[in-house]
Amino acid sequence: MFSSIRVRLTLSYLAVIVLAMSLSGFLLLSFLHRYFMRATEDSLITQGRIAAQVLIPGSTPKDLPGEIPAGSAERLAPIYNTAQQQQLGNLALQTENLWLPPDTLSASSAPDDAPSGAPVGMDLSYLADVSLQFSTQLETRLRILDAQGTVLVDSQQADQGTDLSDDPLVAQALSGQYASRSEKIDGEITMFVVLPVFVEDRLAGLVYLSQPLSDVAAVLDDLRTRLLLSTAIALSLSAIVGLALSQAIAHPLRRLTAVAGAVAQGQFDQQVPVRSRDEIGRLSRAFNDMTARLQAARQMQTDFVADVSHELRTPLTSIKGMLETLRDGAIDDPEVRDRFLETAENETDRLIRLVNDLLLLSRVDSEALNLRRQSQDLLKLVQASVERLRPQAEARELVLRVEADSIAPLVWVDADRVQQVLVNLLDNAIKFSRPGDTVTVKVAAGPGHSARVQVCDQGIGIPAEDLPHIGQRFYRADKARSRAAGGGGLGLAIAQSLVQAHGGRLWLESREGEGTLVSFTVPYS
Repeated sequence: MFSSIRVRLTLSYLAVIVLAMSLSGFLLLSFLHRYFMRATEDSLITQGRIAAQVLIPGSTPKDLPGEIPAGSAERLAPIYNTAQQQQLGNLALQTENLWLPPDTLSASSAPDDAPSGAPVGMDLSYLADVSLQFSTQLETRLRILDAQGTVLVDSQQADQGTDLSDDPLVAQALSGQYASRSEKIDGEITMFVVLPVFVEDRLAGLVYLSQPLSDVAAVLDDLRTRLLLSTAIALSLSAIVGLALSQAIAHPLRRLTAVAGAVAQGQFDQQVPVRSRDEIGRLSRAFNDMTARLQAARQMQTDFVADVSHELRTPLTSIKGMLETLRDGAIDDPEVRDRFLETAENETDRLIRLVNDLLLLSRVDSEALNLRRQSQDLLKLVQASVERLRPQAEARELVLRVEADSIAPLVWVDADRVQQVLVNLLDNAIKFSRPGDTVTVKVAAGPGHSARVQVCDQGIGIPAEDLPHIGQRFYRADKARSRAAGGGGLGLAIAQSLVQAHGGRLWLESREGEGTLVSFTVPYS
């Protein structure tokens, strides 16, 4: 199952979607959780400040991260005896039987029935008989503790008189530091905040607030559910898209695999349809080019074997015929015997040249040709090759001429192989030139870091339809004349292979009836 590229592509696509959704969901939930916790803590701090200033006139909660909302201080009027209520934002604070120490009241504001001898300073015992209702939209619980950690007032009327000094938060607040924490109680997360309250820079008591985070948990649970639902929907849609995309990729690959199997069995005429310009389309075009080249190479190999067989069969048949004639009695005639032996010798030489040429081409093709390169004077190599073929040219009433730049270039070549190239080109130029023509060899600077040699004749030229095939092995433009002259159709192929082995290039220009120009380059020393 997992060996299919379509399945792997689809699963990879889904894995990326799951990873992206999971990571984004985790980051979003983490951010919202921190945001809600911080917002809840800031809300509790604000409520604690307000409660402290309402219930304990002159108090100052210190070292708190939050700030009282603007305008709250002016709205915190003292509360006396009967039920009084202040509404601040989402905070509702209601008390009964609350009276304050006389020294904190002005004459105009003190009630007539306020008891005398009320506690002063930091004594908060006057809060013990207060009936307190403290509520917000988030169900905050309020407890007022004295400086020893004993609960004086509890908005839920549950912990009055309880000593909470052992509570780590209370202990930290009693030391004058703000304290907060959140913990899970009965399956529900609750946040606790304790604020130290100071009067004239002395600890007067604590404001202990707690609030369940059920609403926060509900919001996060709802968001988590929505994220899971969104992930499921995204996965479903992604699976459909992934299958479609993987099908679009896998189908051409399956077709390519089938055609490759057919080519492996020798069916080189197979082609892959190209329907796109993407990587799959480029791969299909490259595969089609490869099969076309393989088919051409196979045809060339077949033609090569046929040509070699033909070239070998002709001299061998001639030699065998002459030997049979000699054996039948012609050997007794000295004139006939000598002529037959000379012909057999020429055919044998032709076979030796053909075998040597084929061996050389085989070495070039397999990159097994060892070039003994040295720094050589190219002009001297050209002149030596011209002098070697000058008798042949004079026998055909031709003129051989060498033209060169004023400075003879030094090249990095195998001298024997370069001379072999020159001899092949000059031999062709001489064979296909007319009496009285001139064959010119020019030596000059070539493109880049190379020297250029040109062999120019005024001969019969090459027909335009034959030009693209010149250089192919065993190809002859003038088959009858080439065979009569003893050529095997390998001269230009060998010359081109040797030039390419040196890192150069050979090319040919010709017009029928006007002559031929063959050029090649070799690297400078």
